[in-house]
This record gives sequence, structure tokens and C-alpha cells, in this order.
Amino acid sequence: MNKGNLIDAAMGRIPCDLLLKNAKIADLLGHRIITGNIAIHEGTVVGCGDVELPARESIDLKQKFVSPAFTDAHVHIESSMVIPSQYARLVIPKGVATVIADPHEIANVCGSSGLDFMIEDKSPLRTYYMLPSCVPATPFDSSGAVLDGTECKKLWESGKFLGLGEMMNYPGVAAGDKDTVSKLTLTDKIDGHAPMLRGKELQAYVCAGISNDHECSSAEEALEKISLGLNIYIREGTGAKNLEELIKAVTPYNMHRFAFCTDDKHIDEIYEEGTISHCVAKAIKLGMEPLTAFTIGCLNAPRFYGLKGLGAIAPGYAADLIIMEELNPETITDVYLRGVRYEDKAIPAPDISKVSGTVHIKPIATEDIKPVFNHDTPVIDACPGTLITKPCYPESTEGLMICANIERHKATGRLSWAYVKGFSIKNGAVAQTIGHDSHNITVMGDNTQDMAAAVNALGTDGGITVVKDGEVIASLTLEVAGLMSSADYMTILEGNRRLTEGIAKISSDEPSSLLMILSFLSLLVIPEIKISDKGLFDVNKFEFI
Repeated sequence: MNKGNLIDAAMGRIPCDLLLKNAKIADLLGHRIITGNIAIHEGTVVGCGDVELPARESIDLKQKFVSPAFTDAHVHIESSMVIPSQYARLVIPKGVATVIADPHEIANVCGSSGLDFMIEDKSPLRTYYMLPSCVPATPFDSSGAVLDGTECKKLWESGKFLGLGEMMNYPGVAAGDKDTVSKLTLTDKIDGHAPMLRGKELQAYVCAGISNDHECSSAEEALEKISLGLNIYIREGTGAKNLEELIKAVTPYNMHRFAFCTDDKHIDEIYEEGTISHCVAKAIKLGMEPLTAFTIGCLNAPRFYGLKGLGAIAPGYAADLIIMEELNPETITDVYLRGVRYEDKAIPAPDISKVSGTVHIKPIATEDIKPVFNHDTPVIDACPGTLITKPCYPESTEGLMICANIERHKATGRLSWAYVKGFSIKNGAVAQTIGHDSHNITVMGDNTQDMAAAVNALGTDGGITVVKDGEVIASLTLEVAGLMSSADYMTILEGNRRLTEGIAKISSDEPSSLLMILSFLSLLVIPEIKISDKGLFDVNKFEFI
């Protein structure tokens, strides 16, 4: 950025690059709509409102609305099943210009090689990466890599990261664990992960310098955490949809403490409804004042992370803009990045040699999965619309599914199983190498024969397989760490469509929700009961059952 050129353009001494005329401008700094022009030079706004500057190009917007582009405050790109450059092609047309991404999914599989892959896969999207803080998520996990305090310090000193990614090991924080604390001292930008954490443990968590949380499931929880100093990220993903509940906590007095995020969202939902654009549109539909919704979706997250010059339309701010027919993301007509109208272009696939072939398992036989019903052993009850699971004790196995988690990084042959309530699969099974956050294989079905067949069909690259009556009826290869594909996003959308059709042949569950919730049954840091390759885990007590 040449400040001298910006000053000259703002003063009219040289023509600016672009003048957007006759716009209704969403002034998020003044919380009002102003009518006028927007002057852009070298990707930066140099004038707005009642300004008439010489320009090399002028476009009459004819009273269309213009807002800053959106920022996703917390996202795991890996959950979209496409690599960063393809993810950008999905979200930019929906108005997202900036994402704060935590690549801990691929880090759990490939370590620093996975982080390098994500960072080096360039795109027009402004992508700021957080350094994964919990690889693995807990000391009880079986991950493909370990990033301890020493390794995190080395990675932080590379200068490639904006801050420290979500600190999921809240028991380690409360206990003052030495390695955990060493990570917390690296930076003052630290993302949180504290579902249902309360009392002195929550206050200790905040004392550690953690600044936000995206795991609130009630308005009451959000308000308590705001009062203790945390910013709240309202999450609307595929498995966890908290927006409708959490916007009840938003007032004109605390709206500057909220941002929108998606956390984990599947490719089909991103393509159909968008990410942050969907959050803003849904909030408006539920009664939120539009300028408030845009402030939460555009301005707050850049402020939280100290990203000066992002999130507003004002002199010196980046010309990342959304053009709309109405002040609603559902009416987007154009998106500008750095002052240039965005046009989708095919992007060459990067080298994936260091992040492929990551599935190492011994063949699974039907008899390896040995479910035995016991009235004293809890069943995992998957609660719809949330990642929270609860223990339950049904009288029989009627309506229950069998779920197994299988270690896939070192071919140990280790697996465990459990019964699960809340799904409906008949004469079939679904297996995937997506199993947060260690990403071992998670498989679920109503019989062990189909479960074994689904696991064995994953191959060395991994992905998702659907089996019915012993036959693989749908599959999607995810050759990048068993989490993503390097193919064009339209190719993966088509593959995901075939998966959806396959799942519909064995289950009445909504396919994307089934896959997403299935992938979280092994995340040992979301209450209350989960499964790993080592057995059932009580998250509240932080110990195996």
C-alpha cells in the first residue's frame, strides 16, 4: 500500500481506480445508511459518501446497497471436504472475503506438513491461520501427530500464524498443566472452546488469556461468558446450529461482543446457502435489525483479531465489498475483493504428495466388532442440532445403532464400539476417516458385516463409504489426509450428491447432518459421552468409562 498514492487519490490529485456511484452504503461505524459514492484506489477505499473524485472507471450502482464483505470468525476449512483454494471459490461469491481458520484437523493427521499444505494452497480469500493448540485434543486421543509446547513455539516463531487456535483442553488449563500453559504464553490472541464450562473453572479459563468461545448452546451461557470477558461466536454449521437460540442474548449494548462463525460446515450446505451470509440472512429473518446483523457478520471479528482496515467502508479500509439489491445477503449481485470485481476461475491442484496415503489399518473382520448389550453400560444419545451427547440406558437394543472407532494412523488394530441412539440405519453402514479431532475411522450401522465392509472399502486414501447389504453403494475419496479432496469443488459436490443418495437408501436421517454428527462422536472435549479407539469416554469426568 502506497500511502502517498492513497492521499493523492483521496484529494483528487490523481484519478482513483474505481468510483462506485449512487450507492446506499451500510455505514457500520456510524450504524446508519448513507447515500453517495465509494472511491477506490489500489484496493483501498479513499473516499465515501458525498464525494466526487476523478476516476479511471465509474459504475452507477443505481441505489443498490453496499456493505463490507463478511468475515468467518472461526472455521475448519477441512470440514468442507475441499482444499483452501477450492473453499475460496465456494464462499467468495456468497460475500465472504476473510476467514479465521484453525487447521487442527489436518494437523492431527499430518502434523506440520499438513499446516504447510494449508498455508501454501493460495487463493484470493484473505485466510488467517491460527496455530493449532491441541494436537491431539486430549492426552487420551490417538492422533497421527503431536504438537507439544516445544513444537508449537517453533511453529509460532515462523510468523505464519495470527494467534493460537481453540484451546480445547480446558481441564489442562484449570489444572495449570505446564505444557498447556507454555502454549498460552505464545500470544495474546487465543481462541476458546469451553462448552458448558462454568464457575471457577470458567473464570480460570478466562484468566489464561482466552478471549472467545464458539461452543455456547444457550443464551444464558452466552451472557455469563460475555460478563466474564469472552467474546461469543454465534455458530451456525452443519452439525451444530446455535444461531436461533444465541441471538436471544444480543442487545444494542452488547452486540459488539458477538461474531458469526460456521466452525464446521459441509460442502453441499455451503454451496446452497453460504456461510456467514446465511447467518446474517437468518438473523434478519428472525427479527434482528439488519445493520446489527451486518456489524456482527462484517466488523466485529476483524476488530477482535486486530485486523485493522477490514470490516467497514471508510477511508483506509480494504475495498472488500458486497453489492446487493436490498440490505440482505440473499440479494447479492456482485462481490469486490481489493477493489476488483470477483470472477470465479479454475485453480490448478497443488502437490498433495506429503498429505496423502494417510490411512494405515489392518483389515477389519466382522468378528472384530463385538457389540454386547449391557444395562449398566451407557448408550450414546446424539442430541439433534447440537454436538452435545448424553448417556442413556434403554431397556433393549431396539432402535439403536452400533458405532465403532478404529485407530488409523499406525495400524495398531485398536478399536472400540458402543451403541448409539438418535440415528436410523437399516441393512447398512456408513464409515468415514473424518472423526474429530484425531480423525480415526468412525463407522456406524445396524450390523457388523456391513460395518466391516464399509471400513475396508476406505482404502489408503480414506474418505466416506456407504454399504447396503454387503455392497458399497456410494463412496467419496478424500485423498488429502482422509479429510479433503484436491479436485474441483463441483466434482466433490457431485460426489457428495451420490453419497446423499446412498445414505437415503439405508437411512431416513438428513445425510449431511448424519455425517457431521457421526464425525463428532469421537471428540472427547464436547460433553457428555463420546467414543475413541480406546473406549467410551466420560467428558465431564475426563476419564474412560
